[in-house]
Amino acid sequence: MNVLHTIFWGCFIAVAYNYAGYPLLLFLLSTLSQAKADLHYLLRRTNRRCAPPNGYVPTVAVLVSAYNEAAVIHAKVENTRELDYPNDRLEIWFGLDAPSDSTAEILRRDVDDRMRILDFPTRRGKLAVLGDLARQTAAEILVLTDANTMLDRHCIRKLVRHFCDPQVAVVTGEEIRKPVRESGPSGESIYWRYESAIKILENRLNCAQGANGAALAIRKSLFEPKVSSIVEDFQIPLELRFRGHRVVYDPEAIAVEEITPNLQAQFTRRVRIGAGNYQTLFRNPRYLNPSYGLLTFTFISHRLLRWLTPLCLTVAFLCNIAMVNTMQFAALFAIQCVFYSMALLGYIRQKRAQPVACLSLPLSFCSMNLALLLGFCAYVMGKQGATWNATPRTSLQEHMIHLDADSGMRPAA
Repeated sequence: MNVLHTIFWGCFIAVAYNYAGYPLLLFLLSTLSQAKADLHYLLRRTNRRCAPPNGYVPTVAVLVSAYNEAAVIHAKVENTRELDYPNDRLEIWFGLDAPSDSTAEILRRDVDDRMRILDFPTRRGKLAVLGDLARQTAAEILVLTDANTMLDRHCIRKLVRHFCDPQVAVVTGEEIRKPVRESGPSGESIYWRYESAIKILENRLNCAQGANGAALAIRKSLFEPKVSSIVEDFQIPLELRFRGHRVVYDPEAIAVEEITPNLQAQFTRRVRIGAGNYQTLFRNPRYLNPSYGLLTFTFISHRLLRWLTPLCLTVAFLCNIAMVNTMQFAALFAIQCVFYSMALLGYIRQKRAQPVACLSLPLSFCSMNLALLLGFCAYVMGKQGATWNATPRTSLQEHMIHLDADSGMRPAA
């Protein structure tokens, strides 16, 4: 086997392990862990669950950073009013990051006495606004959420119940990404379910690391953002996890966010997140230290290899071209060409507002990895800052999402 063969198969195995092998390994390990817990219970008959102590109702502050959110801010205010948590233990804080639309006017018209607004005249980005909001409250737990995210009315209770364990620093909920147009599951929503399943398995092994900004709860005493971050909802929990604190993923704490039908906006968002991922990696090389054991293993298997996938795909394709003179590699080259052609056709059809159907997965996979590649370039060239243009929103005022934990809506994971 020559060098090209070795490189090609190395890249192929890395991608296959990341997307298929690692989830299967997680499933096996979590099954063994569950069997161990079951055996321990059968032998000792000790309580299997750490129930919150009676009367554990910590003070909570919900923090929302808003830029140009005129289309959704009214629905967000209404959604916070429906949250099932004692009024005397809950605060709602809105930080206006120098919006240029009517967000401020709508918000001031809608808020009640329980809500507070801080107006910042200079735009600085989400993390800076959240940091200033956090300094204004004495609440024990901070719940960070986005203006376009609708929380299940029981979401706060589900999140904070885990903080009775003093080792828990961060709890993140289940984000359901809902297409604006009901046209069947999109490639992005299917991928999101796949990621949710991985998070559940990692959580069972106590190696959950990242979180999402839709529903993120954190102890106020540990919320100390010191440096600007592009993806603070990923960076902060990861940092705390590697400092020895626990990060918990609770799929029962549900938040819903709509996927914009604007292809350019979706892609731009992915590029920004990609840049933030590489920022996290290069700022924290210690996460690759094998002394962290399972944490490093999951970080490399889930995160690092995912971020290297665009490079692996590119190198594998180029190597394949050089080896196309053999039957085996000619077939592999043809398969790759068909796959990428399906993605291109899916893009063309989606651009024309035509049904994508079976093309949605190739399209989502390729657009995600292209965005990662461009995100890497943006980070290296310093073109992605802490601020960005808001993703175009669909107005939720006429069809605000009302979630109820008893309504039968559950995350598909």
